Formats: sequence, structure tokens, C-alpha cells
Amino acid sequence: MDSLDQFEACIISGAIGDAWGSSYENEVETDDSHIYYLGKRSIKQRVWSITDDTQMTLATCEVLSESSFTPENLINKFIEYYRSRKLTGIGASTLKAILDTEAGIHWSQAGRIGEFAAGNGGAMRIAPFAFFSDITRQNIYEACKVTHRNDEAFSGALAVFLSIKAILNSEWNGNNNLFDIIIPEIPDTNIKDRLIEINSAGNNSSISEISKLGNNGYVVNSVPFAIYCSTKIIDLGMEEMFKQIISSGGDTDTNASIAGQIAGTLIGTKDIPQELISKLKKLPDYQWIKQIIDTTKQKIS
Repeated sequence: MDSLDQFEACIISGAIGDAWGSSYENEVETDDSHIYYLGKRSIKQRVWSITDDTQMTLATCEVLSESSFTPENLINKFIEYYRSRKLTGIGASTLKAILDTEAGIHWSQAGRIGEFAAGNGGAMRIAPFAFFSDITRQNIYEACKVTHRNDEAFSGALAVFLSIKAILNSEWNGNNNLFDIIIPEIPDTNIKDRLIEINSAGNNSSISEISKLGNNGYVVNSVPFAIYCSTKIIDLGMEEMFKQIISSGGDTDTNASIAGQIAGTLIGTKDIPQELISKLKKLPDYQWIKQIIDTTKQKIS
């Protein structure tokens, strides 16, 4: 499997997770088997649609394929997407960074700071960086900082980047322990503590059990959970992995998207279930997704 196929699988699987998860976001599966319904029970119609998880990942792809990375280029691309109505459901920290930068504030001072910037918005769009050979830790820091000036947000983004790098560098093959590989590289943060806690629980824990530690949009709850879910890909397969992530509730679109990006990189395009690809292809955004994937693949080195 070559890195170009892995890149395509990363973006496609992330988009599938995002689109599927977005129709369940912040819902919790409940047992209503003991409830008596008067008349026929109503079933909510689920509509797949991509959100900012995929959209900002695609924006990142565009920046990396157009020129050498700079934080200015990245935030300007986000502004371009925002003004073109290409962003759906962006978080408060990202929105403030876009508006502040447009108002003339330097990217390094724009947006929210501290606990208000501890979301998963940096982590959800960092994956494309792993496929470019000249990317440094400082690049990851700056790519996160343009919208999230918070050490936890950076550590979460770094953890996703390192997870994908571990696959591309043939360090993680789906059978050994991914957490043992990435934990030593993460700064001393709550992200690192949560990764250690999950690792201590052992790889036999279910996705549902790990979700009880937290799986909402707070980066400390979201990213370690999503990474753990990705490690179940060999045992569960992609469809079942997504089902279990979504049934756990929380920030379902971002959690499924990040897990999909990592798992997709590991298994490649041939092992993504065809029925999931077919559902993604029905979305009006699919041709746009595929076009950016193809353009970016030409620039990956």
C-alpha cells in the first residue's frame, strides 16, 4: 500500500465518519424497549452531510498543495471558505479567529484563548499534514494556534498527527500498541494523562466503556477516545467501528471523523466498505472532496 492510497483512504474515511456521525451528534442511544407507544413509533430520518470536520480538512489540503505551509495561508483559506459558505457548524473558537483575523488582528493573537479554546477543532483538520515530509512540530503548533490558542488543543492535534505518522512510518500495524508509540511524544498535558489512562485500561476495553471517560467536544475527551476507537479497526471493521462510536453519543461527527482518518490510513481504500463509499458518493459535496484529494495527491512527497 502506498502513501497516496493511504491519503485518499484517510480523507474518504474521515468524510464518511463526519457525514454519518453528523446525523447523530450529541444524541445518546437509549433503551426504549419498555416504553409503550400510542400508535406507531416515529423514526428519525437520518441524512448524511459533511460538516466543518471535512470542510476544514479539505481547506488544509488546499493550503498544503498550493505552497509551503504558513499559518497566514491557512487562516486566510479558512476565511475564504467561510465567506464562500463552505463551512458548516464551525465552533466558537474557529469563528472568532476568522472574524478577528479579518478585522486585522494578527493570526497569533486572534481567536479565543485558554479553556475557551480547548476544543477539538485543531485536531479534526490536522491529518493532511502527516502526509507531507517536511512538516515540523512547530508547523503543527502554528496550524492549531490559528484557531485554538491552547496547549491541550495542540496536544490533541499532535496526537492525531503522530498516530497517522506511526502508520506511514510502519511503526503501527494495527496489531501492536499505538498508545505506547505516541504517548512519549506528547507534552505533559491532560491529553497525555487521558491517553495514559486509556492505555492502562487495556486494549480489550469496548468503545462504549472508554466513552464513559468522556467523548464530547472538549479535546481531552474527544481525541484520546477517537484514537482508541481507531485501534479497534482490525477487530471491528470500519462500519462496526463507526456504529459503536455513534451509539456512544457525544461529538459523534468529529469523533468518527478523526477515528476514520486514522483507521482509513491503516487499511487503505480497498478495505473501506463499498456501501459506505456509495453513500458518500451520493452527497453533493463528493466531487469536490474527490477533486481536492486528487489535486493534493499530486503534491504529496
